[in-house]
Amino acid sequence: MVHFVGAGSGAADLITVRGQRLLSEADVVIYAGSVINKDLLNYCRKNVTLYDSAEMTLEEIIGVIKEADRQGLQTVRLHSGDPSIYGAIQEQIEELCKLDIDFDITPGVTAAMAAAASLGMEFTLPEVAQSFVITRIAGRTDVPEAQSIEHFVYSNASVAVYLSSKLTESLTKRLTEHGLSPDTPVAVVYKASWPEEKRILCDLKSLTSIMEENNITGLAVILLGPAVGRLSGDKKTVRSRLYDPGFTTGYRKGEE
Repeated sequence: MVHFVGAGSGAADLITVRGQRLLSEADVVIYAGSVINKDLLNYCRKNVTLYDSAEMTLEEIIGVIKEADRQGLQTVRLHSGDPSIYGAIQEQIEELCKLDIDFDITPGVTAAMAAAASLGMEFTLPEVAQSFVITRIAGRTDVPEAQSIEHFVYSNASVAVYLSSKLTESLTKRLTEHGLSPDTPVAVVYKASWPEEKRILCDLKSLTSIMEENNITGLAVILLGPAVGRLSGDKKTVRSRLYDPGFTTGYRKGEE
C-alpha cells in the first residue's frame, strides 16, 4: 500500500492529522527533499527507511515502492503542499495501477492558502473576485496556450502563480504588453509558513527588482488580482449576503 501524503506548505505542524499518523506508521518514506521541511521526518519511527526523491527518477521511485509492496511494507510518498497540485503524482499512479499496487491520497495545505493566511487576506470577495486560479508561466516546460496567465488575470480572478520565481521579468513583460497597468498590486510570499518566511507587497513594475533584492529564486507564490489590491485597506469590502440580516438562508429567515 502506498499513501501519497501532502506535507503542507512548510511548517511541520501544518500537515494533516492523518498525514502525521501515516508518517508515524510507515516502513518506507519517499520524500521530496528539495522542497519539504525536513522536520516532518521527525514524525517517522526510528527504523523507517528514507529515500529523497530529489535524487531519483520515476523508475527508481516505482522500484522502491514495488520492492516495499513485495515485502508487505507500508510506503508514504511525501509530497510538498498538496500532492494534486504540481505533484507529478498521476504518472506514479499509472505505474502503480500497472503493478496492481493499492494507493490513497491525503491532501495537504498548498502554499497559496498559507500565503493568504499569512497576509490576512481572502481570495474570493463579493463583487470583486469570485474565482481563484493556481497557475504558472511557461519556462523550461510549456503551458497550454488557452491557459496562459493573461487569460486568468484579465478575468479579475485571484491568481496564485507557482513555479515562476525566476521568470518574473517575463511575467511582467507579458502582462504589461497585454495592457495590465505596471502599478498593479502584487503580493509575494516566500516560503509561506516556514520560519524564514518573507511577505512582500509591491507593484508589477517593481516585482523583478524586489525578487532580486531579496534573493528569491524559488519556493515563492506570486499573488495577483483585485483581492490583492484590497490589502492596502484603501477600499471597503462589500458585505457578503451570507451574514446579512436581510438575507434568508436555509437556517434563518431574513428581516423584513
